[in-house]
Amino acid sequence: MAKLKLGPIADDKPVKVTVELPAQLHRDLIAYAEILARESGQSVADPVRLIVPMLDRFIATDRGFAKARRLP
Repeated sequence: MAKLKLGPIADDKPVKVTVELPAQLHRDLIAYAEILARESGQSVADPVRLIVPMLDRFIATDRGFAKARRLP
């Protein structure tokens, strides 16, 4: 089975965010949530809850961003 970049999603107080996603990206988000639920044994009732951890992970692992952030 493939190793996903995200692990179990922390049960955190929800924050409301409004964003428009292309249909294909929404389908991919749903599929990712289903695979993550199978792998972690934790259900992800709302795939939208994946957006924040995905953005956190993306920013944390973006070397170009980290380098630019360190520049004066």
